[in-house]
Amino acid sequence: MKIGIEGQRLLRTKKHGMDMVALELINELQKLDHENEYVVFVKPDEDTATLKATSNFKIVELKGGPYPTWEQWALPKAAKQEGCHILHCTSNTAPVCSDIPLIVTLHDIIYMESISLFKKSGTWYQKTGNMYRRFVVPSIVKKSDKIITVSKFEKNRIADFFGISHDDNRLVAIYNGVSEHFIPITNQNELQRVKTKYHLPDRFLFFLGNTDPKKNTPGTLKAFSDYLKKTRDPDLYLVMLDYERASLEKILSDIGDKALIERIILTGYVVNTDLPAIYNLCKVFLYPSLRESFGIPMLEAMRCGTPMITSNTSSMPEVSGNAAYIVDPYKPEEITVGIEKLLSDSILRDDLRKKGLLQAEKFSWKHMAEDVLKLYHEVYNNHY
Repeated sequence: MKIGIEGQRLLRTKKHGMDMVALELINELQKLDHENEYVVFVKPDEDTATLKATSNFKIVELKGGPYPTWEQWALPKAAKQEGCHILHCTSNTAPVCSDIPLIVTLHDIIYMESISLFKKSGTWYQKTGNMYRRFVVPSIVKKSDKIITVSKFEKNRIADFFGISHDDNRLVAIYNGVSEHFIPITNQNELQRVKTKYHLPDRFLFFLGNTDPKKNTPGTLKAFSDYLKKTRDPDLYLVMLDYERASLEKILSDIGDKALIERIILTGYVVNTDLPAIYNLCKVFLYPSLRESFGIPMLEAMRCGTPMITSNTSSMPEVSGNAAYIVDPYKPEEITVGIEKLLSDSILRDDLRKKGLLQAEKFSWKHMAEDVLKLYHEVYNNHY
């Protein structure tokens, strides 16, 4: 069996959620499967060391223009030329016209749930990407042999939205994993190295906000602002990654606290191997998103033993279990109360740390790859 895997963005330097999931899948398949052949299709970019070819894994750097043309024309043509029996597209979209049996990982359908092009929040890159997805995903759902998604919540959302039976075996929930380098760190030299590298303060909250509306950045900043006004905490900061200062200043103006920028540290892009130290250094991890299909950062925080605030919506209770302080993300005042409680109550923090370490043990990339490999065999046996 020869399996094609779409990994269009895996060679870019700044990798994000879906890129990391695809990369972990490939890494685990290289350990698990030495019998079948694989072809990983990527766009040429700078990080050529991120993927290594092996005796049964071929890396094909495929040119083809912008994202839509690469995916709709270059990818299916190359997969056919390589003789792939199955094509697995890993990041929500896939070729509409291809005669190769198709598996698609549909991480979420947030872009289908509203016409995000006309909303004020979000970048134009995000908006146009969502419009592309709105155009192609309904056709892909109809033609796919298997649709993988990442939580029971998202599986039900996809089934309801597209009118698929909840018992339809084409639609499968396979949980994401968490990388093994996310652990409690006792090495003070490592912690100090990361603290110095990113200019981190002694006491801080950690928030992975971005310009995507679902991340609830305005609500989280409002909650932090209200906490500081309420407690007059003299030395607590908020650390955010890879966020533009101009975008931050706009939000702070909207919430009426421009001075809050003095309490926010913008680190720029952080390499994945440095993230465990930041989780270990922070006092509380904030993840009060409005909507998530899974939420890998929750697992990262729990595996590091970091107390966490997250939301009562979508997949977040499913993934965090009983190991987080749960809030209504639409009510910043609840996030504020959560910050206050976790910073002041050492017993609560220790309880969440212990529960988080146990909850994170339920998830692994190895288990995810094993389940995906079973689907490859199932689709192949159905067609050949």
